[in-house]
Amino acid sequence: MAKFLVKFQRYFRRRPVRFFTLLALYLAAGSLVFLHAGFTGEPRVAGSPRGPAAGEGQELPYLGVMQLSRGFPGAAGGRRRGPWFKSTAKEPAERSKAGDYGAARSRLLKGRSGREKDEDRAKYIGCYVDSTRRRTLRGVSFLDYKKMTVFRCQDNCAERGYLYAGLEFGAECYCGHKVQAPNASELECNMPCKGERGSTCGGANRLSIYRLELAQESARRHGSAVFRGCFRRPDNVSIALPASQPMPNMSVDKCVDFCTEKEYPLSALAGTACLCGFPTTLFTLHEREDEQLCAQRCPGEEFESCGTPEFLLVYQTQVQDNRCMDRRFLPTRSKQLVALASFPGAGNTWARHLIELATGFYTGSYYFDGSLYNKGFKGERDHWRSGRTICIKTHESGQKEIESFDSAILLIRNPYKALMAEFNRKYGGHIGFAAHAHWKGKEWPEFVANYAPWWATHTLDWLRYGRKVLVVHFEDLKRDLFAQLKRMVGLLGIAACEDRLLCVEGQKDGNFKRSGLRKLEYDPYTPEMRKMISGYIKTVDAALKLRNLSGVPEDYYPR
Repeated sequence: MAKFLVKFQRYFRRRPVRFFTLLALYLAAGSLVFLHAGFTGEPRVAGSPRGPAAGEGQELPYLGVMQLSRGFPGAAGGRRRGPWFKSTAKEPAERSKAGDYGAARSRLLKGRSGREKDEDRAKYIGCYVDSTRRRTLRGVSFLDYKKMTVFRCQDNCAERGYLYAGLEFGAECYCGHKVQAPNASELECNMPCKGERGSTCGGANRLSIYRLELAQESARRHGSAVFRGCFRRPDNVSIALPASQPMPNMSVDKCVDFCTEKEYPLSALAGTACLCGFPTTLFTLHEREDEQLCAQRCPGEEFESCGTPEFLLVYQTQVQDNRCMDRRFLPTRSKQLVALASFPGAGNTWARHLIELATGFYTGSYYFDGSLYNKGFKGERDHWRSGRTICIKTHESGQKEIESFDSAILLIRNPYKALMAEFNRKYGGHIGFAAHAHWKGKEWPEFVANYAPWWATHTLDWLRYGRKVLVVHFEDLKRDLFAQLKRMVGLLGIAACEDRLLCVEGQKDGNFKRSGLRKLEYDPYTPEMRKMISGYIKTVDAALKLRNLSGVPEDYYPR
């Protein structure tokens, strides 16, 4: 044997080109087999153990985003249709008619039971034909050939405000605002989801489509326009919505384009009339009506609603409402120092953004953050005692620091959300995300052990040592921004202008909100962590009630 190996070695020493050629062929063949196993619609190895589904605790890959053009002819064309070679053995025709049909029907029935469980967040509307030349859903797409699930697709489309989510080839997710394709047989949408056992995720050029029942309708979008809801026609409509145009072939796009051209931030569809204007006290957008009252089909677009003469369907255009965008330093130095105090991750930067828009004055900071200064917080560079800013951001606690301020707005947030937000900021920046390695490594347990007690002591210290403290819960500010922001502006000694506050509602997000694209798909908190944090929540709740304040919101306690 050794003699043979020596001869073999000498042979390739004389002819190294042959050796490298064979090595390259071997590596190429292995790569093709690997790619085929990853992209084919069938299991890679029969009987191989299945990996954990999304959400079971294993590190998850980042779900990429790809915008497919409407007429791109070769979008994933070769990979999506299974093997790149044909099997030499002919499969019997009966297999597709008998055995595969039975398996497909079994998967279809399981998929239906899964769809029924998801009715609270999405409604399954059917199986539709799809093609690369003309997409059925023309929004963004997401690809995950290992862990795609129905919920993951729905969640990612909902985060971007789309009305529909569709799954195809068991691993591809498409989003859109309208469905533009004929129906297909339900048996054709029978491919199992790559990341979920017992559920179906479309088929070959067949989309399983869901209509998303979003909890927060204000997040819905139609192209670049944000859906605001269905509202009753205001009494003085010509004053509330001064620009109008009759449109016999009305569609959402036409009305939004018209109002954008006229430079109005609101576009209201009233059947065959398009109205434009600003949110004002005459048309506040606070009293929403049932969407069914606006569900009249658009004359120019079959799959869209265009409202009625009495009930208007309102969208917010991309035109910026400049009524609340002017900001400056205080004209005279203030002798009163007002703190905007919060635990890190409780939304302090967002609250500063709202206060600056609502008052027209810059906010300051106990610290200096160059990245925030570059994003428009000009008060960041001033010394916190300068008196030129309307309030001062601080995360400090302790008697000496707290007593430096004459009054304070204390912003409190659910500790589970605040800890995760601060962890993301620490490892990913103000609107970035921590990597999965940080969540799975030692950093996260150490962070919770150190920061969770601080969440409680921070609030307790401000309640104990603070003078004239206004408590605002982050969750209440999100739910009823107008009322809560009016309270905050009142403490700052500024007469609240309602039209300006309405303008803030339309500009509330700014550039300080993380998207939901990379949010965790599993719970990072262990039972021990939850037990510890629950004790701190009860302590803070008791301290608030002891001062005749409302306790913490119910959603602070995990179900």
